[in-house]
Amino acid sequence: DLRKQARQLENELDLKLVSFSKLCTSYSSTRDGRRDRYSSDTTPLLNGSSQDRMFETMAVEIEQLLGKLTGINDKMAEYTNSAGVPSLNAALMHTLQRHRDILQDYTHEFHKTKANFLAIRERENLLGSVRKDIESYKSGSGVNNRRTELFLKEHEHLRNSDRLIEETISIAMATKENMTSQRGMLKSIQSKMNTLANRFPAVNSLIQRINLRKRRDSLILGAVIGVCTILLLLYAFH
Repeated sequence: DLRKQARQLENELDLKLVSFSKLCTSYSSTRDGRRDRYSSDTTPLLNGSSQDRMFETMAVEIEQLLGKLTGINDKMAEYTNSAGVPSLNAALMHTLQRHRDILQDYTHEFHKTKANFLAIRERENLLGSVRKDIESYKSGSGVNNRRTELFLKEHEHLRNSDRLIEETISIAMATKENMTSQRGMLKSIQSKMNTLANRFPAVNSLIQRINLRKRRDSLILGAVIGVCTILLLLYAFH
């Protein structure tokens, strides 16, 4: 029984989706034909209020059918998972998966067609507003249009001047930062050089002291060796 209901809903959905797709196609072709047939900007677009209402009605009907089919699939899943049908479980799972795939395809097709229709309608509304703006702009006097153009040009010139001033200020700030960093580097180098210059005299005096102590030690060692040598000679001859 559940499978029979699912097949019936799938057939209804198939017919509804075909009609829904034809409605969207006719909406697009009607709009395109209307624009191609009239080249004047003052020609109004075709009023699609009836098609919009039909679209909304069909979309609600298809969503309701999709919801019913989803419920039937859920009931079939519950029946498949019940403990009373273990021998037919594989066949039932295959059937359930097939109906789920069909539901997924119908849902994807519905959302795709609906998105295309909404995109076409939004584009048409945008084009209609643009045409109205053009008409309102052309309906103004030539003097006002000329003044508006002059004001727009002056405004653009002011924006360009502001942009150039901002760029100049940014370059000056970057140059100031670089010079500040270079001054800091030069100060650090100068301090290091002063430190080295102050250390060199201390190092020289230390080296001189080491040399003097080394010479004194050499003289003392030489004197000791000479005395020891003389004593040995005296001892040997006596």
